[in-house]
Amino acid sequence: MSAAKVKMREKKLRNQPASVQYASSSAQNGGDSSVTGGAGDDGPSTGKPKNTHQRSGWVRGHQKDGGGYVKEMPKYITAGAFARARAAEVSAMLKAVTKTTGSCHVFAALPKHMRRRAMSHNTKRLPRRLRDVANRMREKSLLAGSKKKEQPKSKSRKARRRHGNLLLEFNRRQRKNVWLETHIWHAKRFHMVKKWGYCLGDRPTYKCYRPSYRAMSSHCLLQDLSYYCCIELQGEEQKLLASLSQLTSKEAGPTFAAALSLSGRRQGSVVVYKAGQYPSQPLGPVTFLWRPRTQGSTHRQLWIWAHPTIKKDLLPELQAVCQCYEAVLPPAVPVVTPAEVIPTLETEPKPEKTSDGKQVTGIKRKRTSNDASGPPAKKILGDGTRSPTTPVTWRSSSAGIVINDLTMEIVRYRLIGPQSHSVLAETLEAATDCDEINKSQPSSLWWPEHCKDESKMNLHKQQADLYQILKGIYSTGELPSGAVLGLTVDDPRLTLPTKKVKALPCVKQAQEVDEEKRRELMLRGVPEHCCQSYLWEQSVRDNVTDNKISEQELNRMRSEVLVPGSRLSPTPLQGRVPILLVHQPGKQAGHEMSSWGAGWDLLLPKGWGMAFWVPLVYRGVRIGGLNMSLKHSQNKGAPHFPHDYPDCPAGIGFQEEQEAELLVKFKRRPPAKRTNYIKHGCLAPFRCPWQQLAEEWELIWREAKEEPKGNSQIQITTEAGTVMEEEMTLHGDTSVTTPQSHFTVLRNIKSLRLLSGWCRPTTSKGQRPCRVGQVPPLDRLAATSFLTAHGMSLVWVRLSLLSKGKPELHAMVCVPTAEDLQLLKKGPGSSGPQEPQHRDHVKSRIKRKKKGSKKAAASSAKIKGKESDLPSASEPDPKSATSEEPKSSSDLIFGLWPDPLPSVTSHCSRVSVGWVTQGDFSLSAGCGEALGFVSVVGLLNTLVNQPREHRGMFLLRNPTSLHYRFAKINIEI
Repeated sequence: MSAAKVKMREKKLRNQPASVQYASSSAQNGGDSSVTGGAGDDGPSTGKPKNTHQRSGWVRGHQKDGGGYVKEMPKYITAGAFARARAAEVSAMLKAVTKTTGSCHVFAALPKHMRRRAMSHNTKRLPRRLRDVANRMREKSLLAGSKKKEQPKSKSRKARRRHGNLLLEFNRRQRKNVWLETHIWHAKRFHMVKKWGYCLGDRPTYKCYRPSYRAMSSHCLLQDLSYYCCIELQGEEQKLLASLSQLTSKEAGPTFAAALSLSGRRQGSVVVYKAGQYPSQPLGPVTFLWRPRTQGSTHRQLWIWAHPTIKKDLLPELQAVCQCYEAVLPPAVPVVTPAEVIPTLETEPKPEKTSDGKQVTGIKRKRTSNDASGPPAKKILGDGTRSPTTPVTWRSSSAGIVINDLTMEIVRYRLIGPQSHSVLAETLEAATDCDEINKSQPSSLWWPEHCKDESKMNLHKQQADLYQILKGIYSTGELPSGAVLGLTVDDPRLTLPTKKVKALPCVKQAQEVDEEKRRELMLRGVPEHCCQSYLWEQSVRDNVTDNKISEQELNRMRSEVLVPGSRLSPTPLQGRVPILLVHQPGKQAGHEMSSWGAGWDLLLPKGWGMAFWVPLVYRGVRIGGLNMSLKHSQNKGAPHFPHDYPDCPAGIGFQEEQEAELLVKFKRRPPAKRTNYIKHGCLAPFRCPWQQLAEEWELIWREAKEEPKGNSQIQITTEAGTVMEEEMTLHGDTSVTTPQSHFTVLRNIKSLRLLSGWCRPTTSKGQRPCRVGQVPPLDRLAATSFLTAHGMSLVWVRLSLLSKGKPELHAMVCVPTAEDLQLLKKGPGSSGPQEPQHRDHVKSRIKRKKKGSKKAAASSAKIKGKESDLPSASEPDPKSATSEEPKSSSDLIFGLWPDPLPSVTSHCSRVSVGWVTQGDFSLSAGCGEALGFVSVVGLLNTLVNQPREHRGMFLLRNPTSLHYRFAKINIEI
């Protein structure tokens, strides 16, 4: 019998008396007549034979050799021991019969044919002899259940799904990450990510890459950009421009003042720097929108839209340049309106208390209309990242400038595509006049009061006529860039279609529009007086938000209509909303796909997000998330924030987070199933060491200047596969000195135009050159003068592959050799060179480290065992000697270079000049395209040494490949 079976048998028989043991056959044959009388005897017998080869006197079962039970019986027994053993057996048997186990119920005492389920609810159905026991067990269970009910019990799903409880739960979940008004709609259809203090939709759960591109190219793509922070500035125009001029520079492009000088344009984008720190220390790009001038007033209003990562740096800079240090605190007790309740941190439901002061749990109470603590309203808070007591307004007593933080106060939607205006034309209708009301009586709503002023209604009529002309335009890209149209529209829920329809341009409406007015709109844009909107006024925004018709009330009004499905007539007074339409120009840089990705930005007051979102979705638009914003920028060939701003604080933080995510993903795979980047010659597959790249090229250029004039050419050659082992070691000395200055990204427009002309810009795949203006010839003298001003700079470039291939993230941009350029004569589809495989020296160091740690552990164990004395000062300590190497190699990872990195320029057989930050197969260009940065010194050195017909040709290699592919570099302005 196995040991497990023996243990199980002993456990079953632990309450049973031991069996009578008989003497072994050896004892009987040996003449020893002593016999164990029974289990009660304290003899030495254990019931098992001491020798397994000898057969015992009494064995359970048959033996393998065919033997059976021993037939010899004992000659005598001890009466006392035998009686004790039998008495124990009888008592155990009685105990087993009367005692029930813990899992048994009183009903188990009945035979199976008498057991009924109703007996557990009604004990009178039991026999009389079992009723008392059943009643005692029931009282015991009720007592135990009452103790458990003292703990808070989770509500049922039906209770949790009630409107009031849902809002309480939603408000609680928004304490750390703010929800947009379209969050619940996105959460059912998108993969959500938590970024920048918000919970945002990243990408849909269904495949949408190609459909989204088709929407941006031929129809419309909708995005929710309400997470962008809006900062409002009010004050005199000259003082505002003087203050904001300290944050920008004319050399980097249009400034805040440039939009005011252009007719018909009130908005633009600009890169903001710290005050007086251009071209270093940029904060990031912002977009701005000026309110049109009022006749006879110099007071201006400006909205600045910034990414959430810029706000914490931009707001102090604006306060400093505008001298707005006087904070205006909000009221201590906020005013609660029926449509808006500002929730506090104590939003959890508290248990009720009776008059005796005892807490009553588990009792449901139906809400009544007279209940003062009615269901909480939806959380409509200005900015969930700050507490309600944080100031949102700052004033300047000297300059008279006021700064307001309007984050989450305005809903912002972006429509991308040529049919964006068609979607808006079918969704929105200009507000109708209130003819049915008595204009002599005052009203609490803003629109009836607005209709009493004839001049305001004339302006509204002009805006409505201009909006009708907009319906006759075929494509959104035909409008001038930067156009702004103010409008007041009816509630779009009133014209919601019964099913989804795809909005397309109407030929009949286009023919009805006056051709001269349409041509004037396309050439001159929207007049300045039509850019006015009551969305600029805080009082109107609050009035519209507070008096919005709820979905419940709107459905009740629809049910009372005589013809089901018809529009409500007349339009409810609180169903007018002021909006702003801001035109987005799309792609403007380069010579191809002009105006691709153009569209409109729709600005709404808060609280109206879903009222406009659902009608837009019903017009057949495609919805995009954060991932599609990145693809939109990539197809436009424009840098995306914060991915492509490595010199900004937000860009640096993003690269660190991205490196950590990619490293964790890399470590999940076993070493044999992941790429060995050391053998591929890739030093930094998860990040781009821009500072080291700029410093190395700066040092190379300085060393070339110090050489004689005859040898002034910069040359870096590395033989294939022969990289010095000293450079490979962890303590390898790099030839880069201590950084003297931080690198910058070249944003000077004049310098970029000059550099773009020297690169000989071409179309995608380098098919034909593009026309450029007069550019001075490129020689060493011109390159030296250019590098004197921009030595430590990087430049944003676009690379188009000449043949097949798909660029990936952090791909290396390298300089081709003269032999590589000879391959281009075979044709543009010729295969590029190959990178020889490198030796993995880190792998051997890791193995030596593991062996050293094992030896150190063994030696320390020997020293402990021998109890040797401490080593003297002249003798080295073996523990310290072996512990130094693991410290230097503690962070080694198979397949990755440890810090510090060796030379990033001459590590491979081809010289590196930069890396790719965005790369993919471009559906617009029909080839692989990459966007990234290269060193200005490395770029100019390559262009000077290349022949004119091959100028601008570079090599591109992905981190997971050894194959170089030819790519044409372009700098688009």
